[in-house]
Amino acid sequence: MGKKTKIGLAAVAVGAAAWAGSKALVNPQIRPGKEVLGYGHPIVLAHRGGAAIAPENTMAAFSKSAELGVHGFEIDIRLTKDEEILVFHDEYLDRTTDGAGRVAEMTLNDLQEFDLGYHFLDLSGKHSYRGKGEKIVLLRELLEAFPEMYINIDMKDSPETYEGSLVPSKLWRLIDSLGVHDRVVVTSFFDEQIDRFNLYAQNRVAIGAGQNEVKKAYTAYNSQFGHLYNPRADVFQIPVRSSMFRLDSPRFMAFLSNLNIPVHYWTIDTAEEMNALIEAGAQGIVTDRPDIAISVISELENQKQ
Repeated sequence: MGKKTKIGLAAVAVGAAAWAGSKALVNPQIRPGKEVLGYGHPIVLAHRGGAAIAPENTMAAFSKSAELGVHGFEIDIRLTKDEEILVFHDEYLDRTTDGAGRVAEMTLNDLQEFDLGYHFLDLSGKHSYRGKGEKIVLLRELLEAFPEMYINIDMKDSPETYEGSLVPSKLWRLIDSLGVHDRVVVTSFFDEQIDRFNLYAQNRVAIGAGQNEVKKAYTAYNSQFGHLYNPRADVFQIPVRSSMFRLDSPRFMAFLSNLNIPVHYWTIDTAEEMNALIEAGAQGIVTDRPDIAISVISELENQKQ
């Protein structure tokens, strides 16, 4: 046996010993349960309130989806110039309103002048909400208007901006003042924003996984050291695919489920994909078509009876 072969075998042996030792000494870090995520069945979250059936992030969308029977709303928040927390996705007004400009550079009074239904096209291709009075919604207003609804809050402002530096603390103070700790999930693409929020919340509020947390979990799942993964999120809300990697594997969902972490997928708008994901183990569907999703969930429930 050559010297290189001996070295290679020794390295393999050391690696195997390390793996066996870690398996013996380390237990999987199961995430404590959160009340807001305690559903015993797959749920429907209306994406931006149900962006295909009414103008996104408007009271019209939230009301319509609530009437359909969704379990919650998936929303986005941004901070205004006068530090009010808005339910709004884009950094700029242009795509969804009759105005233009950056949200963070305007006051709440400025923003309330714009028509959120101006550009919306309904399923028939009509501007059915233009001029109907759909205005900016404050997060406080939404939480108070739907007191029983699960609301998934995505902080959109970058931590590098002034408004982004304020959002985590302001969001925590609002949640704490309204006493809605057990019916919201707070998340962001920016892991730093989630960490900042949790400095205030101290795990009293369910948090979602940022982009880095998702990468960390997926890397652990694909390695021989998945048992060493220590999750820092209560729920994963992810796309079916990220870059070249598919995230909808039943085994990946099971890996997270074994850690008491449900997986929700976005943005899923066809019955076929909804059914496939639920069959594979998804616990939530985030969708612009809550009408379709509620029908799918109802049919699955009926089949179980």
